[in-house]
Amino acid sequence: MLSARAIYHEICDNDDTYALFLSVAAAGESQGGWENERIAHLTSDPELSGKIARHGKDEEKHGRVFHALLRKRGLDPIEVPPEAHYTRLLEQAGIGLSHPRLKQERLLSDEEIIVYLVHSRVTEQRAAEEVAMQCRVFGDDPELGNAIRIIAADEVNHLAYCHEELLRFCQRGHEPLIRRLLRRYAQAEVRTYRDVSQAVMGEMGRKLRWSAPKRALLGFGIRAIYAFERSLGWRRLTRLRMPTRRNAMGSKTAAAAA
Repeated sequence: MLSARAIYHEICDNDDTYALFLSVAAAGESQGGWENERIAHLTSDPELSGKIARHGKDEEKHGRVFHALLRKRGLDPIEVPPEAHYTRLLEQAGIGLSHPRLKQERLLSDEEIIVYLVHSRVTEQRAAEEVAMQCRVFGDDPELGNAIRIIAADEVNHLAYCHEELLRFCQRGHEPLIRRLLRRYAQAEVRTYRDVSQAVMGEMGRKLRWSAPKRALLGFGIRAIYAFERSLGWRRLTRLRMPTRRNAMGSKTAAAAA
């Protein structure tokens, strides 16, 4: 049976595919850590800068967690195929702030910070959904379960603060720009997610020697998910609502006051 649980366990039971699985995850977290560090440095609002910096530290921590899991199995990280590098492909598609811009020392404008927050809101939704599914699959796994629960809790905080900060910018008159960017970024993200899913599953299939019918069925599943997301599912990536967990990335003192 081709359930998500069965596929994930098959991938994690093989050293080659386990290394690829964790290397793909670690690569995205490492890039996200650097980007958030630079954005925090270029943000003039000290409170928002602190939240972005904490976001970056979380991403770096996640990368270290994935590398620690590899070391525990006696494995080294492997080079991620370009077609499977989710964060890099999003940047190449013009989503978020470019790396040349982040290497400059000029402070970010409000519009550029909005670009960052919209990018984060869309991609953190995907990340939260992915780790929530992995929690269900690996919740009882002694090796992966605790690590994924830690990451899942962070992703909830990241998504909460993106909602809250974007709603603040909406109140300051930026809602039309935010809505346009949310729509464009969400539609680009679902295409990128489909392409990365196909690339990763293709590589997994080669390493695990999946049969042609199994590959075809998994490919059909990826295309079916994309068809839904392209027509309706992308809209969930664009909704804004004030989170229950306020000031999720702020200090404990500030969170208590909020």
